[in-house]
Amino acid sequence: MSEALLVLADGGVFPGRAIGARGRADGEVVFNTSMTGYQEMLTDPSYAGQLLVLTYPMIGNYGIDARVEESSRIQPAGLVVREAASFASHVRSEGTLAAFLEARGVVAIDGVDTRAVTRRIRRHGVMAGTITTTERAGEALERLRTLPGYDDVNWVATVTASQPYDWGAAPGTRHRVAVLDGGVKRNIMRSLATRGCAVRVFPALTPASDLLATAPDGVVLSPGPGDPRLLDSMVRETRQLIGRVPVLGVCLGHQLTGRALGAGTFKLPFGHRGGNHPVKDTLTGHVTITAQNHGYAVDATGLDASAYVSHVNLNDGTVEGLAMRTEPVLTIQYHSEACPGPLDSEQIFDRFVALLGAAPGGVP
Repeated sequence: MSEALLVLADGGVFPGRAIGARGRADGEVVFNTSMTGYQEMLTDPSYAGQLLVLTYPMIGNYGIDARVEESSRIQPAGLVVREAASFASHVRSEGTLAAFLEARGVVAIDGVDTRAVTRRIRRHGVMAGTITTTERAGEALERLRTLPGYDDVNWVATVTASQPYDWGAAPGTRHRVAVLDGGVKRNIMRSLATRGCAVRVFPALTPASDLLATAPDGVVLSPGPGDPRLLDSMVRETRQLIGRVPVLGVCLGHQLTGRALGAGTFKLPFGHRGGNHPVKDTLTGHVTITAQNHGYAVDATGLDASAYVSHVNLNDGTVEGLAMRTEPVLTIQYHSEACPGPLDSEQIFDRFVALLGAAPGGVP
């Protein structure tokens, strides 16, 4: 294997070995603490424009399985791991992680002290970085300083569907659901389909009037990458949906709905990315462990009086869900569809499906 470098914008340099394609990959450096689910994370559109650092020390030990992919391509700009397993041990494996990355043209590095990188990000916040197999550290650092900031790019535009498409429903379909694709994961559609929903997925900039013209029983605003403050047009269209049809906002969709209801958003120092985030339901007191992948959060200041904070993060008190007293609207900041798990929060789909076709009147 050839040599590679991870270079951070603050001057940090971490040598390692190239395990994917040769070249260079630039992005915002973020970390995820999940122990499994690397292929689901690699195909999660919410990682667009980022370099994904996995804290678990060995990655790739159970190989690659196309059936678990959450989108049609690898989404992070690059991958950083401590050790990439040289062989895979699973009956469904189709190959090694390194071969998967190389075949997809993704630059990646192993042999890095990923926990040291994580501690650096936790102290100083997320920052730009590059994985390079072609440059010296000084050259890479100079180039990093000329790149646009992550927060200045509309990443949703890079991952959304180019045209509407249908997701096959299971037998016994009872409802029609429109999904606005800001960077949707496949398991959202699977979760809806198994609950009797015929799903149609629409590009992110589809006007509310076009969605409503298809007469859906409900609308899901999907997860996705980037800063919600760059998505004013999606916020305006979300306002047009509220009161017309039941709405479920997930992750980015939660942030867009929050802004549509008068709240603000802000960037977290190093985000929430992992499968171990405790979230409390403010009405019942019930706590679930959630999978999360986001770098921004809702500021409830200015929230419309008809809405309330339905869930909070027990680690840092940030807003994890919203609901309305007067309309059938639910939002969650975490990933109800998981992939990777845990699966504690799947009941949000049951609550949403129960609202489909309901007249306005709010959420109990």
